[in-house]
Amino acid sequence: MSQKFMQWDWWGGRHHRVFTVIVFIILASLDNSARAVAPPLYAVMAHDLGVAEAALGIATGLNILVVAVTSVLWGYWGDRGSRKKLLLYGTIIWSVAMYLTGVAQTYTQYLIWQLVTAIGIGCIASVGFSVVTDLIPPGRRGLFMSFWGLSQANGGGLGALAGSLLGASNWRLPFIVIATAGVGFALLYVFTFEPRRGESEPELAKIFAKGQRYGRRIRKSDIKQILRIRSNIWILLQGLASTIAFGSLIWMPRLYIGKLQALGYDLETATIAGNILALTLQGGLYVAIIGGIWGDWWQRHNLAGRAWLCTIGTLGSIPFLILLFFLPLPEFLLPADANKAQLVWATILGVFTHRWVLLAWIVSLLGFGLLSLDVPNRSALLSDLNQPEHRGTVAGMNTLLAGVGLAAGNGLTGLAQTYLLTNFAAPTNYAVGLAVFQLFFIPAGLFYARMIRTTPHDIARARRTLTRRAEQSVTERITDEYIAVK
Repeated sequence: MSQKFMQWDWWGGRHHRVFTVIVFIILASLDNSARAVAPPLYAVMAHDLGVAEAALGIATGLNILVVAVTSVLWGYWGDRGSRKKLLLYGTIIWSVAMYLTGVAQTYTQYLIWQLVTAIGIGCIASVGFSVVTDLIPPGRRGLFMSFWGLSQANGGGLGALAGSLLGASNWRLPFIVIATAGVGFALLYVFTFEPRRGESEPELAKIFAKGQRYGRRIRKSDIKQILRIRSNIWILLQGLASTIAFGSLIWMPRLYIGKLQALGYDLETATIAGNILALTLQGGLYVAIIGGIWGDWWQRHNLAGRAWLCTIGTLGSIPFLILLFFLPLPEFLLPADANKAQLVWATILGVFTHRWVLLAWIVSLLGFGLLSLDVPNRSALLSDLNQPEHRGTVAGMNTLLAGVGLAAGNGLTGLAQTYLLTNFAAPTNYAVGLAVFQLFFIPAGLFYARMIRTTPHDIARARRTLTRRAEQSVTERITDEYIAVK
């Protein structure tokens, strides 16, 4: 990038920052599409690759684990150097590997390229989080993190939708389409703005107003400091417990595919309509926007506000989600010989014209609406509790434990549903398996309840640390920062 180009009036200005946020949201959505495209296609892919659906579930679980492990390394590197370059490298890695996944001829090839895809996605999970927290001030992070979280949820939904629409007859096509989009949007990284570390923190405003910098970088000894913060421990444990339940939800489309097959529809029709049903029934996640605004307001009045909101939402969602899986689907009329567009429209319309499906939609709105309160406020809490130079690493730690939970939830649910076939016919086995794994939201909610007591103290201490650093002389700060990067 030429120096002259970077001196244009728009560079670093409001419009440039908005552009950067939009690029980040789109790419966060795309990489989650890459992660979500396979599960809706398990039945089709299993037939083509000559393996059991459980083997594909294991591949998805391993993908999640690799994302989790590599996100810690990416996050640590991002906390020490240029985050923009790392994000570009990560996006190119997952996009190229995603394309190679789409042309894989054997299960082994598919597995290898999915694991390489996961390495690139791990970068977005942690380094991307670090960048966005430096773009948005603390008082608005809940709102912004709702869009950040929804972009990832939407990405997962779009991945599932792309899988069901593009891949019902050719499972390779959605992998190639998403990979192509990833490469295209990766080029936009060249034109994004990399914020200065810590520049959104009010406590550091005087440093940047003087044209100085906050140059601290993470060091290995800081890991102990991060883990001494009690709220960090609770939020990391919460992430592990809740993502076991979230991981099981990957099988939700398979539940509705099974219900439609039980009504006599063929696999291709059931795959398309079942994924549309599952996606529609997760519409309550959009309540996250309200949850983010509510969290910002509550946090301004009470430093435990976000923790309260997450506790209420997580525990309150459980009965509604369990009820959702057991609601019957006695009939669901779809047009014969319809094309894909007609089938999608008929499925969406059917949600509001079939009384049992309408009831399921209302129940899902309550369940996923409550659950969505966690999405923006958990991310905002992670940033509020930790120093700017620690956030990529902490996000990586959170992704690591969350990845273990997602992999366990996804893999164990698949195995449990196979085992449950001995006592429950399909699709009841899917409903029972999903319901059992929602119980992991109970310990997750209890961990949030512990944070109600610890977050006020821990957030106040983090703010005092930044204030103290801002009051250092230039010489003291440079010396401190030099020691920090050794």
